Amino acid sequence: MADNIYWGARYMERADDTARVVRTFTEVLLDLPVGVASSWEPLLAIVGGRELFDAGHARANESDIVRFLVADLHNPGSVVSSVANARENLRTTREILPRDAWQTVNDLYLYTQRDAESGVDRRTRARFLSRVIGEHQRLDGVIAGAMQRDEAYELYRLGQVIERADMTTRVLGVRAAALLAAPDHADDYDEVQWMGVLRSLTALQMYQRATRGPIVGGGVVGFLLFDREFPRSVAGCLQRARAALLRLPRPERTLPAVDALDELLAGLPALAGDGALLDEAMDRVQMALALLDAAVHDTFVRAAD
Repeated sequence: MADNIYWGARYMERADDTARVVRTFTEVLLDLPVGVASSWEPLLAIVGGRELFDAGHARANESDIVRFLVADLHNPGSVVSSVANARENLRTTREILPRDAWQTVNDLYLYTQRDAESGVDRRTRARFLSRVIGEHQRLDGVIAGAMQRDEAYELYRLGQVIERADMTTRVLGVRAAALLAAPDHADDYDEVQWMGVLRSLTALQMYQRATRGPIVGGGVVGFLLFDREFPRSVAGCLQRARAALLRLPRPERTLPAVDALDELLAGLPALAGDGALLDEAMDRVQMALALLDAAVHDTFVRAAD
């Protein structure tokens, strides 16, 4: 049961995060002249699906990449696959989750199975992806407003924030690092690109509220890494993970992994001007998140076995 709740939350968050990244990248391309940042291949790097994509596709064009990320059932990280996996995990937890939460997941599953191709066509893509994002927000509201604050609730939130932190590091390690590494003469549309990074993590408005300054690379990277008041920053996710683990059994077995992440985050350099350093640092954070995931599994799943 613990495993199903934890992974149900991770898969729902993965579907939401992937939908946001694809939707935002589509919007950014519409804001840029033809030929500027027109490649869709960075999205494959963000989700870590390059090898799987190359095994089944000869070309890396918009249609094939978007179908792979949104509608491909052979890609376990696609939006449609993630929703299906979330439904399968949460199906067995219906006596624990609020009834409206299960209904939301099931309705979204039926919609994504039926209308997956509308998420590929650029004319209908925004509507499909916005539906996925909106239904996940609805689910989040039901969980927040109607679920008992017990161990199941904390496991759900733990899975959610670990997945969310992972996506934030992926966006920073690919898109932000590429922008930092771009030559000086390529920054005519720099602000639009950095706005896209923020929007892909639903962070633009909160960044502007927190900084009240220009949208620049160093500020964006710092906000998405270190701002503990923003729930999608890496530091914000770690703060929520720590709070969940303190309310779960045997925190002495899991908190050291969070301590290691906090220490790693505190030791990162400014990273404002070096894309290679940022990419390398995000790889280290992702490996540390994998160790946290392993600690959660060993404590709440393997121990029960």
